[in-house]
Amino acid sequence: MTDRTRPAGSGAVLGWTLLSAVAPGAAHLRAGWRRTGLALLGGYALLLLGVLWLVLAADGDLAGWLIHSSAWLTAAMAAAAVLGLGWFALVVHSFLVLLPGRLPQRGQLLTGVAAGLLSVAVVVPFAATAQLLWVSDRTIDSVFNQPTEPQAGEREPADPWATRTRVNLLLLGGDADDNRTGVRTDSMNVASIDVKTGNTVLFSLPRNLENVRFPPGSPMAKRFPDGFRLPTDAAGGRSDLLNSVWEYADAHPEIFGGRKGQGAQALMDTIGYTLGLEIDWYALVNMWGFARLIDAIGGVTIHVEQDVVFGKYNEGLVKAGTRKLKGADAMWYARSRTFSDDFTRMRRQRCVMGALLREADPTTVLTRFNGIALATKELVRTDIPRPMLEHLVPLALKVKNAKVTSVQFVPPLINTGYPDWAKIRTVTAKALRDSVTPKPIVASAAPSPSASPSASAKATPKPRPSDVAAPKGLTDGCGTL
Repeated sequence: MTDRTRPAGSGAVLGWTLLSAVAPGAAHLRAGWRRTGLALLGGYALLLLGVLWLVLAADGDLAGWLIHSSAWLTAAMAAAAVLGLGWFALVVHSFLVLLPGRLPQRGQLLTGVAAGLLSVAVVVPFAATAQLLWVSDRTIDSVFNQPTEPQAGEREPADPWATRTRVNLLLLGGDADDNRTGVRTDSMNVASIDVKTGNTVLFSLPRNLENVRFPPGSPMAKRFPDGFRLPTDAAGGRSDLLNSVWEYADAHPEIFGGRKGQGAQALMDTIGYTLGLEIDWYALVNMWGFARLIDAIGGVTIHVEQDVVFGKYNEGLVKAGTRKLKGADAMWYARSRTFSDDFTRMRRQRCVMGALLREADPTTVLTRFNGIALATKELVRTDIPRPMLEHLVPLALKVKNAKVTSVQFVPPLINTGYPDWAKIRTVTAKALRDSVTPKPIVASAAPSPSASPSASAKATPKPRPSDVAAPKGLTDGCGTL
């Protein structure tokens, strides 16, 4: 029953209306609508408890579960729209039950305008959420492959990691552009992720790896049984390096029985065979799209150890020093080989990747979401099916806070002209073991008097540098920020 015996002043009407926007039912209790006020407060408390439980129970799984299906995002958009309209109606009704008509004309005008602005303002977060979900759905659909039709009796496993310990993703940087044909993968890295801890080893393969071998029995192995080798071009250059496998396979569908677009699978098979790993999926990053992504997050802070020159006529320059680089400068810092080499460039690419991981925090992603989503559409090409995001997103959150090390297969570890394939696989296996097994702490002790110097030397032989492949942190060698 409405209490009309104590009319509120202008300040009270505005205060109770504002309070109702964050504590639904407060204005109704003040106006004497006891049952309605308690019902609104109780429903609001239950809603908050439900959201809190969902977030705590699902943890990182919530995001993956939400985005893995367009239907869930559509439902979330609808829920945001309904809640927005409901909050709008709540504020309006909270204002009306306070009987603003009893106020003087000036008070009615003031409180009416303020309540109108407030009722519109409370809709903004819900509208922004719905718009974010809509953009997310469109972006995910444009990047990730849609699921294929399941076979009769086939069901998606509840936990795809139940029978495995690692997930291996091939991360590629391509130089495809509107004025260039084909895809050359100038940056090739395999991220091998431990599904329990998120500990990751990043294996970097040089673009100029020669005589690459293909899996026995594969179409490329039948064409090149002794390794990938083609005649040199008129200028003496080679088109049979590792970074040309994708382009060559795409250009020769006859090798695959007429099937087109086999470049990605051929490169996945080749790199997996080289490392002794099974590659699950790939993600190809377009270099110019990568620059737009960096611009979308506001740039990345990098320590440039020395001037990096770029451009056809060496007209570009990224100056030495610690600074925040925009997308184009960050891309050229990562790509330039002018007065440098492939191996130095590989290290700079790791530095950019590390800076991107460090600065793409949740706050930045949310505040710049539309720009990031637009850049992502132009940035990534992948064969990861959308339903797998339910499982990959929580895994990615583990990686964010886990140990990330890297191994680069460059000289002196590997001779790119005459690679030791067995050594590459041995180094890969050792790096994976070290990433999940803590290294034992060896206590130093003085040699016993009875031990001869020669015996001590024989017991602890010093390994050659070329035989050592200690995994490094992702940003080792990137300077101090």
